[in-house]
Amino acid sequence: MNNPITVETAISANMEKVWKLWTTPEDIMQWNNPSDDWQTLKVENNLKDGGRFLFRMQAKNGNDGFDFCGKYDKVILNELIEYTLDDGRKTINQFIHNENSVTITEAFEPEAKTALDIQKDFCQSVLNNFKKYAENKTEK
Repeated sequence: MNNPITVETAISANMEKVWKLWTTPEDIMQWNNPSDDWQTLKVENNLKDGGRFLFRMQAKNGNDGFDFCGKYDKVILNELIEYTLDDGRKTINQFIHNENSVTITEAFEPEAKTALDIQKDFCQSVLNNFKKYAENKTEK
């Protein structure tokens, strides 16, 4: 992986809950945005080695948006998700069980057009939003 950017967060929840909320399309649509100005309109997620994913992210004002899509390279339940985006950049998500929490570490290859600090802040904000969602979501 070329000069990855790394972000992480610790979620006060058990691994099964964190994994489910991270990977279920209905949940992804609720948390996968960096701020209240953004939304995820569509999620397709075939979570397996060789499976494809697509998350349609868009600013609520409609001025900006993109398809975040690619192919899963390696999936280990409750541990690891590695994928390659359609533009060839790689990402590794690690899920580490601690005593009363789960730490998610995401390392990704940045794209060339956007400043590194903006990319890091965007991804860290998405992780922070996931943390908030996961810690406040009650099981049904």
